[in-house]
Amino acid sequence: MAYQDYTHDMQRCTRCSYCKWIPYRYIKNTDFMEGCPSVARYLWHAYSASGKFNMAYSLLKDRIEIDETFLDVLYHCHMDGSCDVSCKVQQDLEPLQLMQELRIKCVEEGQLLPVHMLVIEGLRKEDNMMQSPKADRGKWAEGLDVKDLARESAEVVYHAGCRYSYDEELQPIARAGMQILRNTGVDIGIMGVDEACCGGRAYELGYAGELTKYAEHQLETLRTAGVKVLVTPCADCYAAFKVLYDKIGKKPEIEIFHITQYIHRLIEEGKISFTKEIPLTVTYHDPCHLGRLGEPWIHWQGKETRAMGPMIIHDPPKKFRRGTNGVYETPREILKAIPGLRLVEMYRIREYAWCCGAGGGVIDAHPDFAVWTGNERLKEARAVGAEAIVSACGWCKRNFLDAAAASGDNMEVYDIIELVQKAL
Repeated sequence: MAYQDYTHDMQRCTRCSYCKWIPYRYIKNTDFMEGCPSVARYLWHAYSASGKFNMAYSLLKDRIEIDETFLDVLYHCHMDGSCDVSCKVQQDLEPLQLMQELRIKCVEEGQLLPVHMLVIEGLRKEDNMMQSPKADRGKWAEGLDVKDLARESAEVVYHAGCRYSYDEELQPIARAGMQILRNTGVDIGIMGVDEACCGGRAYELGYAGELTKYAEHQLETLRTAGVKVLVTPCADCYAAFKVLYDKIGKKPEIEIFHITQYIHRLIEEGKISFTKEIPLTVTYHDPCHLGRLGEPWIHWQGKETRAMGPMIIHDPPKKFRRGTNGVYETPREILKAIPGLRLVEMYRIREYAWCCGAGGGVIDAHPDFAVWTGNERLKEARAVGAEAIVSACGWCKRNFLDAAAASGDNMEVYDIIELVQKAL
């Protein structure tokens, strides 16, 4: 599709501002009722999803052009989907897809952010989003005596992802996840140096060709390896394999699991049991790509017609992704099963969770905004009495660590894998 395909949505947006907040009936604390970090930080309507509809319609009508201001507004956005979920409480519009198509148009027109150009150049050269040597891709697993699927076969492939593979502070998490699965007898291996980026984060920047390229590469690699299951600790990778590949018609013919889902299965099968207490009060942060953006893609083909005024009829009726079918309960059930651990919930959770700040290329182009967004979440964690914030995504942990360091906050930050390992 193209941004022009959302003309009806541009025209039907009523400027109700639902996109700026979590739905009113879910507001539990007025200090934490905003949903969109962009408009909350910059306090200007253009930064909201409704503002993007205005921009798109003005662009469509040749009233504005893509310039530095346009790019500044468009890319000060985490692409976290909060606006999309809240919009569908009021109207069935597609603000997230419209913003995605606007970014794709910017790339097609050569209107690029210099920082993102460097990231994509690194991706094209080294097959990762971290601008790191491809030859170092599998170094995180050195000494684990794990199967190399380039030479051996296994039922399960463990896809670490770019952040876990190259962020030295987070590499122990990838190692811990692998060790947990191997210790339960899972027949598992890695691609090592042959593992490549999923393409999901490049797609969010507007580089649609990169998503297609890496999806095709991944499908061929998985077929060659002969694996039946893919497990990843990265929420971004999970959303790419599970949702985005399906969106573009490249759905893998194997089972896709986030590691929390796979660990939960092993707990239910009695292959994992916790024996150590962790006396800690924690709160769980829902990663956007595991939660609302991890909801399965819904395909629809049909005719959209205007009935009268702003009323649109879809034939056949169109189903919408509303964020409710993401992975929410599984991580919480794991945390609740750990002896001594007390789970408290923040005010904005599940499909209405506040973003960590690392998404949409913001962590690369606007790190100050990423840190601000992360600190807002840490404040919310403190407000509910948590001693630590736990997530299930390397990008979330990275940004929370950076935010805490920048503000001097001593909030403990965990990946759920770390707590599982501690409790075994």
